[in-house]
Amino acid sequence: MLEYNPVNDKITILIVDDHKLIRDTWSFILNSDPRFQVIAETDSGKDSIDLAENNHPNIVLMDINMSPMNGFEATKEIRKVSPESKIIGVSMHSQPAYAKKMLQVGAMGYITKNSSKEEMIGAISEVAQGNKYICHEVKTILSEQILEDNEKPDINLLSQREIEIIDLIKQGQSSKEIAQQLSITLKTVEVHRHNILKKLNLKNTAALVNFINNAGIA
Repeated sequence: MLEYNPVNDKITILIVDDHKLIRDTWSFILNSDPRFQVIAETDSGKDSIDLAENNHPNIVLMDINMSPMNGFEATKEIRKVSPESKIIGVSMHSQPAYAKKMLQVGAMGYITKNSSKEEMIGAISEVAQGNKYICHEVKTILSEQILEDNEKPDINLLSQREIEIIDLIKQGQSSKEIAQQLSITLKTVEVHRHNILKKLNLKNTAALVNFINNAGIA
């Protein structure tokens, strides 16, 4: 563990990571930039709480994968003893769920260990100004997930008549049988079936039946 005298006109930083090479590399990069000063570093989540309380760094770079105390737990405790310190979660995990959890426990930012030096510096600068920051890798994955969710079939797009027809299809009735039961023409049933497939973005009846079974539609 190394400690330095803080410099008032610089953004002071505490590095918390259980890999010495990472701590040394980040310290070198950040201390080479006149805007920053690494004032302490540690490989322990528990020790990071004491360091934050004693040094009150502007920024804490917090690895989330540590033991016995992980970065989530350490972040919550640092927020209690040094609420002015802004925490950036750092992890090998790019899943948005990790970033969300880190923000929920009080962090202001999240970057992955795939992030570039430039992005790490950008994240520190943004968070130091009071802004939240999520790295590009996590944002890209989150955007892809949102797009995938938007492409999923949405039963709410269907009319009441179309839902009735889906229920009869599930019962195994043919278009002719559906037409007789609903007292509509066969052509009308086929139009409804076509519209159902189009609204749900499904290719054929087999895909529709699969959707009905998986969605648990009554």
